[in-house]
Amino acid sequence: MLKIVVDATPIDAKPSGVGFYVANLICALNTLQTVENFQLEIAYQPGFKNWLLGKKDLPNCLNGYENIHILPIPVRISNLLFSATKFSDLLLYSFHKYFEKYFDYPDILHGTNYSVYPCKNSLKVMNIYDLTFIKYPNYTDSVVKTYTEKVKRCLQWTDLVLTISESSKKDIIEYLEVAPEKIHVTPLASRYHSEYLANQNIQDLVNQAKYDFSKPYLLFVSTIEPRKNIYTIIAAFNFLKEKYKLEHQLVLVGRKGWNYEPIFATIDNSPWKNEIYHLDYLSDELVALFYSKADVFVYPSHYEGFGLPVLEAMTLGAPVVTANTSSIPEVTGDAAILIDPNDPVQLAEAILQIISDSQLRQALINKGRERAKLFSWERTAKETLKAYRTII
Repeated sequence: MLKIVVDATPIDAKPSGVGFYVANLICALNTLQTVENFQLEIAYQPGFKNWLLGKKDLPNCLNGYENIHILPIPVRISNLLFSATKFSDLLLYSFHKYFEKYFDYPDILHGTNYSVYPCKNSLKVMNIYDLTFIKYPNYTDSVVKTYTEKVKRCLQWTDLVLTISESSKKDIIEYLEVAPEKIHVTPLASRYHSEYLANQNIQDLVNQAKYDFSKPYLLFVSTIEPRKNIYTIIAAFNFLKEKYKLEHQLVLVGRKGWNYEPIFATIDNSPWKNEIYHLDYLSDELVALFYSKADVFVYPSHYEGFGLPVLEAMTLGAPVVTANTSSIPEVTGDAAILIDPNDPVQLAEAILQIISDSQLRQALINKGRERAKLFSWERTAKETLKAYRTII
């Protein structure tokens, strides 16, 4: 039976981004094991602080799985092994048999976060989600800026690259010179389904949200960082307030990311700063509530490997205005209004169009819901298995 080890290290207590993908992929693969005749095993590395304290606790969402290999070295040390030095070459050569033994000799070893161990007798699969660190280094923090060296080194022994959009595949071919046949696209899926809120007590959620939903609002959901282009959202909001006396408020939902300070300075400089609300990390249920009640979801991100918040918004019935760049048009099809992310007036006019035309708004909601049905974690898992089998 095919034995597959998937690295679950990116998963933390509040999964987002890569951790969110990995948690859902493992769950979907776990469901398919019996039908597809393979054995799923999981690898996990502790963070550096937990390692120093001798803690090997798993994130809660991994506790229900069997066959988990907890590596006795932290992520920070394994990342040093991937740095291109003569010393790390010697260590990798010395350790590759150790890693393979520790993983119990899998047929496939799947590195889920821009790296994979060079186990000699296993087939190596590596996820590369996007190339922000190469294409837009000014949008990345100091850790992400180190990815180029690590990825190029791991590509030397990688048998298959997984990515999440045709746009990212194109970038990987162009910037990393990977052969197209070595790259397989496995799209993401939403954490929600269309009836997600039907099972929730809406009034309880409204009370928890501490927001006055009687006031209409525009919504953005994602990490607060420069790549997400929140400056353009604020500029468009200011324009709509000044020129059209827009009654709406602006709600930004998401954790503070890298270089967030100038974004909040821009908000403070807005004449309408009292109508701009930032809500930090919220539960899945509360985020769903905000999606479902938004008049427009706005997402003019400069660059995305996929653009998951756009899919979530469409799933839960929010009409979407988003960027016409990178992977986003692959996700939306014709179910959203696509704009130049560098043009705040174009964004403002698209927002105005939706809130002024109830028929257009409903048409976008309907198209968005239908489009969202094309994406599921079962599909992601099946595409991943199909990709594995191309190298067996």
